[in-house]
Parts: sequence; C-alpha cells; structure tokens
Amino acid sequence: MTWWNRETHADRRPVLLARGRIVSAIRRWFEDQGFTEVDPACLVTSPGNETHLHAFETVAMDESLTPRTRYLHTSPEFAMKKLLAAGEEKIFTLSRVWRNREGGPRHAVEFTMLEWYRANDGYETLMADCATLMRIAAEAAGVTRFRHRDTTCDPFAPPRRTTLAAEFARHGIDLLSTLDGPTPDAAALAAQLPNAGVAPGQGDSWSDLFSRVLTARVEPNLGPGPVILDAYPSPEAALARRSTKDPRTADRFELFACGVELANAFGELTDPAEQRARFTADMDLRQQIYGHRYPLDEDLLAALAQMPPASGCALGLDRLVMLATHAPRLTDVQWTPPA
Repeated sequence: MTWWNRETHADRRPVLLARGRIVSAIRRWFEDQGFTEVDPACLVTSPGNETHLHAFETVAMDESLTPRTRYLHTSPEFAMKKLLAAGEEKIFTLSRVWRNREGGPRHAVEFTMLEWYRANDGYETLMADCATLMRIAAEAAGVTRFRHRDTTCDPFAPPRRTTLAAEFARHGIDLLSTLDGPTPDAAALAAQLPNAGVAPGQGDSWSDLFSRVLTARVEPNLGPGPVILDAYPSPEAALARRSTKDPRTADRFELFACGVELANAFGELTDPAEQRARFTADMDLRQQIYGHRYPLDEDLLAALAQMPPASGCALGLDRLVMLATHAPRLTDVQWTPPA
C-alpha cells in the first residue's frame, strides 16, 4: 500500500511522532550549547567533489533566460564552511540533502542531514557531541536500546574508540606501512589482503583495496557499538586535515551503532592549495571511471583561507531515528518517503 493510505499512515504515525520529539530535543540541546541554527541553500554550483558521490543535476534560468547548470547539494558542508569564514563560530543545520544512486534499507536518495561545526574547538569534542546526541535520541523516543534488525546496542554507553590501523591489524594487515612513501603503495596492501581472506580485484587502486577490507572485514566486526572508528588514512581524508600525531592519518572519525554508520566527522582542512589538489585528483579519477566531473566551488576554496581552525560532523538524522524507533528501513521514519 502507499504510505498515504489511511491505515498505513496510522501504523507509521507513532514512529513519525517520535521523530518529531527527537528533532525537537536535538534543537534544544544545540541552542542550550550556544549554537545558531542555519538554513543553507540547497541549489549549488558544485555538489561536492568526492569521486563516488553522485548528485542530481538541473538547469536554472536567470532573469535574462541564460541557462546555468546547478545541483541539489549532497551535503550543506561547503555553505557552512563559508559561514565559518564569515565569522560564525558554532552553527548547526537540519538540512535536506540528495544523493543519486542510493537505495536499500539504510539509504534513500533524499534524506535529512544533521550537520554542525565548532570553530576554534577540539576535534575530540565532536566525539562527546555524538555520544550526547545518541542519548538524547533514546530519551526522546523512550527507549533504552537502539536496534537494527537483530543487533542492539546501549545508546547511553560511552562509545568504544578505536583506529583504522588497529582494526586492520586484527585482520593481519599493517595498514600504515603501506603509507610510508610519497604515494600509497597498492602492491604492498594487495600483498597483505590474503591475511584477511579478501581477494583484490583486477586493477584495484590502493583506495579500492582499502575499501574492500573495510567493508568486508572491519565494519562487520566492529561489534554492536557504539564505536568511534578514528584516524582514517590520509588518502581517505576527503576534506579533513592531516593528523599532527601521524601525517599518514587524518583527523577523521566515523560513528557506528548497531553496525550502522551514523556520523562522519572531520578536523577541517583549511589549506586551499591542498584542498584544490585533492578535489582535482578526485575529479580526474571520477572522469576516468564515470566519464563525468563536477565543477570546483571556487568560493569555497577562497573561503578556506579565511576560515578559522574548526571541526565539523555530519550525522544521518533518519538513521538515528531508525535506530531509536527500531524501524527496519530508513524510509519508515520519513514523513513522506522519496518517490
């Protein structure tokens, strides 16, 4: 039946009301912490420059009827960093975002992103924020456990913190040794894959090999959580700065609960030259794989030079609600699921 069928909606409504309570509680917490809620525009000149990120494209006409290619944003990140450059210090948003080629129980092409930034604040503060937000969601939903399928976890427990290097080592792979040179050593990583019982693909790059082990061995064996998976390798840094503790890694962590990735956080890169080089490399690879590239956001690159040191986190609100309400699918917690 359609979601707007009266009986179907009556069945869905308790979960949707719980979603409303969770959103209200999250807003109150951020406001109590001195954050300002912002509302970034959704139509942008660049949807993001990660290789495997797919956007929705459209054509906007200006007053002279000149067509301009625009995209629905895949994240409010670029706009929020510009606001940090403009002088904002503690900001958050609950923003609709769009990502093409998404589907399955944990994905939808349109969903809500909770994203927040702290200027001049510690990267590790975001870890405490994530723990607090899980507790808030559980309290608002009236539950003591998160659930996804047959997996449960305690949202009130402090997240276990581990690193990518430690988790790869559990499967017989010395990850950081493959990053000792000026470029990632794909051959050295491929030679270690049999230790984890993972087969490389023909022509796999270092990032391809890393992703194979991450998805086949690391993520499925993190336990029910909550878990903070920290210190991503620098080639997987995206918009994160390199770590001062070990430049082979980056200030990037992901939060997992019940085996579900909930959040992705960065100590933000503010070097426009390095960010341009990363974007360009990713778009060159995208061109090679998909025959298409997205433009760079030149305003963002200019803004990075004026942006203060900052940390930011993106958390999938729908996934958080899904775990707190024990809903089996992400679309079950959306008032009007995408068509």
